Amino acid sequence: MVYPGAMHTRFEHSLGVMHLITKMYDSIINKEENKKILQNLGYTDAGVERERQLVRLAGLLHDIGHAPFSHASEELFPKNSKTNKSYTHEDYTVAIITNLLKDVIEVHPINNNYKISVNEIAGLIRGDASILGHKIFWKILISSQLDADRCDYLLRDSLHIGVKYGIYDLDRLLVTLRLGINPDTEEIILGIEEGGWYAAEQLVISRYQMFTQVYYHKTRRAYDYMLIQALKETLDLYPPPPEINDFVKFDDYSVIQLMLEKSKNKEWIQNILQRKHIRMVIEKDNEISIDEEEKIRQFKEKLNNSSIWFWEDGQISEKPWYLTEEILIINEKEEVKPLSEYSEIVCNLRKVKFNKRRIYVKFEDRNKAEKLKREVYYE
Repeated sequence: MVYPGAMHTRFEHSLGVMHLITKMYDSIINKEENKKILQNLGYTDAGVERERQLVRLAGLLHDIGHAPFSHASEELFPKNSKTNKSYTHEDYTVAIITNLLKDVIEVHPINNNYKISVNEIAGLIRGDASILGHKIFWKILISSQLDADRCDYLLRDSLHIGVKYGIYDLDRLLVTLRLGINPDTEEIILGIEEGGWYAAEQLVISRYQMFTQVYYHKTRRAYDYMLIQALKETLDLYPPPPEINDFVKFDDYSVIQLMLEKSKNKEWIQNILQRKHIRMVIEKDNEISIDEEEKIRQFKEKLNNSSIWFWEDGQISEKPWYLTEEILIINEKEEVKPLSEYSEIVCNLRKVKFNKRRIYVKFEDRNKAEKLKREVYYE
């Protein structure tokens, strides 16, 4: 509805992550400074090759537990009775790898050369030090400010969507990848050589722009909300990870078919089918004046008094966008510093939140809502 070229799939992305994580890994192990660190850990040539296959498999399978329509349908994940928290797509990823793919991976003839277990792959995706031991630092290639996941989706989404926001210098980033030692914990870390910090800065800025301009686009957010409601009209809850065989029966196509079968008298499904998406009538920064807050209160009161349904998308992100887990820069003296100490732009981004207060109404109520807004703001 916004970017008609964005028809690429998570399968393509998963292949891309495997490809990119391989390039990252190869860049790291072929650098002399990094070879010394790996040798100190006891890595032989055979060990390095085995680890390469492990990170490739983790890159390929890192998203395999996503539900239909990705993050939008995660509200239908059931709660874990042990933690009283909802399961995550990572829980499903681990369940698929360790159950459904166990024989596919461990019994594969090529694996006779590596003896890689599914628990190792799941442990790398989860970041489980009890399984991986000193290998845990490879987790940074899977999940961090510098991981292969975001490095792939930024370029891939930019290409298919047709925007330039997510572009960054991947080649420069790859040649400046560097292993180092955290002086506080003595743990191995992955960072960027000092000469490559501009490329790291570019990556951060690219991701920021993609989120603000694309992923949080007003219409895309509207369809997120509508899709969640349509899914709730179609399904109850997804089966929990212990029932993984039932969970994997659901995909985008089977759920769309269920929606079509249940579409009669289902408001949100009908709205999607008829492309009558909810319309934004107000957008403000979340940190607003007392006077502006009062105007929004009056507007919502008028909507309620007029029996006009509305949705307030007010907490897109409660946390600062660029979190404390920073990209690390390693200089020639082996000193480790956060990127924000080099880049004033990144330093300031640490304070930025994606907080936009948006109020949406249903397609048919837009003109009425606009009239009420004028009464509050201009009369």
